[in-house]
Amino acid sequence: MDFISFAGKNILGMEQYDVVVIGAGASGLIAAWQASRRGCRVLIVERNRKAGVKLSITGKGRCNITNTASSNDYYKKIYPKGRFLKHAFSQFFSADMMSLLKQAGVNTIEERGGRVFPASGKAADVVQALVDINTQQQVEFLYGCRVKDIRRTGSGPYNIAAEKAGKEKSLEAHRIILCTGGKSYPATGSTGDGYELARSLGHTINPLQPALVPVETKEDIPERLVDLTLKNVAAVLWLEGKKHEENFGEMFFTRHGLSGPIILPQSRLIVEALSQGKEVKVTLDLKPALDEKKLDNRLLRDLDRDSKKQMANLFRQWLPSALIPWFMEQAGIEPAKQAHQLSAKERRRIKVLMKALPFHIKTHRPFTEAIITAGGVSTLEVDSRSMESKLVPNLYFAGEILDLHGDTGGYNLQIAWSTGWLAGERAASTGK
Repeated sequence: MDFISFAGKNILGMEQYDVVVIGAGASGLIAAWQASRRGCRVLIVERNRKAGVKLSITGKGRCNITNTASSNDYYKKIYPKGRFLKHAFSQFFSADMMSLLKQAGVNTIEERGGRVFPASGKAADVVQALVDINTQQQVEFLYGCRVKDIRRTGSGPYNIAAEKAGKEKSLEAHRIILCTGGKSYPATGSTGDGYELARSLGHTINPLQPALVPVETKEDIPERLVDLTLKNVAAVLWLEGKKHEENFGEMFFTRHGLSGPIILPQSRLIVEALSQGKEVKVTLDLKPALDEKKLDNRLLRDLDRDSKKQMANLFRQWLPSALIPWFMEQAGIEPAKQAHQLSAKERRRIKVLMKALPFHIKTHRPFTEAIITAGGVSTLEVDSRSMESKLVPNLYFAGEILDLHGDTGGYNLQIAWSTGWLAGERAASTGK
C-alpha cells in the first residue's frame, strides 16, 4: 500500500501533527507506536514503499531481535559510549521487547549466546507485527516519500519539505523524531539522508565508517574456499604486531577475504587501524582446544599410527576437506608424501599454521556490505534521558543515526528499540 490515511484526513496536504517520525525502520516503528499510545497524532514518513525493509533482512532474514545479556554486558558490546544508553535501557529493554512482540502474536526463542529470534524464523513476522500495532494505534503512514528539508521559525512548529512521486509535499509537526538509519545496505533506503538533515539543523556528525563489515586480505582466497565455514575456531587480531582481540566461534571465507561472527566484531578496530595506516593481521587458531604441546603430541601420535598413509589422507583427520589442499600448499607439504617421511621441521610448520594461520588485511568492504554504520550524530549533543537534541528543541533521535553501534548478537536492534521507545515517550510527554 502506497498511502494510508484515517478518519478521512488527507495527509498529503499541509496538515499538522503532534509527532512526525522520519523513517519506518526498527527505531521509527517503536517510536511512533509509543508516541501514539500517549495520545499523539503521529505520522511516519518513509522513503521506501513499505516499512522495515532493512529490518526484514536482518539476521539473514531471521531477525536477531535482541540479546538476553545484562545491561552491564551490553555496555561492553556497544561503542563508543555504551553507558549513554543507561537510562534508555532502564525504561525499555530486551524483556520488554520480547513481551511486546508476544502480545503482538510473535513468539520468540533464545539461542546460543543469548540471541533472541522469532520462533517462526521469519524477520517479516516481526516487521508485520510492528506495522500492525502502529495501525491499531491509528498511526498514519506516508510511503515513498523522501524528506528533503526541515525548517523551523521561532518557537513554532517544524515545516517539513518532502518529495513524493516527483511532487513537493509540505507537512508540519510540533515534534520530530529522526530515525533514518545509517549508510549500510543503501539498497534498503539507508542512504545517509538523516545525517544531512541533522547537520542542517546544527548537529555534529562524527565520521561515518562501515561497521560489522567483512575484510579483504592480501592473500588470494582460492575459489574452493569461498563460503567455507570454519566452526569452533579462534580469530586473533594483531595491530602493529601486538595482540588486541581474540574471538572464538564461527567464521567463513569470502571471495575477498574473511567474514563471519568472529571476524565482524573485530572490524571495528580493523577499520580504525587501517584509516591510521597501521599494519593489520588476523591469525586463525584452527585447534583452540589444544595448546601447542598437546597439538604436537597429537600430530606425533597420528603420524606414528598411520605412518604409511599419504599426508593428503592424514590431513582429513585434522582439517575440513575443502581447506586441506590450500593449507598443505601454505605449509609446503607434498600431498603424496607418506607420514613416516615427514620431517620434524615440516611437522612444526603444520603445528604453527594450525595455531596461527596468518591473513594480512589490506582493506575492508564498502558500506554496501556493512551491517551497520559507525559514527553519526554526536551523543554529546543529545540528552540521554530523552533522546532530545540539546541544540534544537523538540527534535529527537533514535537508532542507527546516533553515534552508537554494537557487536553482532542482537545488540544493535536493542539500541534501536530502546532509543525509539524513549524518544517516542518523551516526544509525546513534551506536548502535555
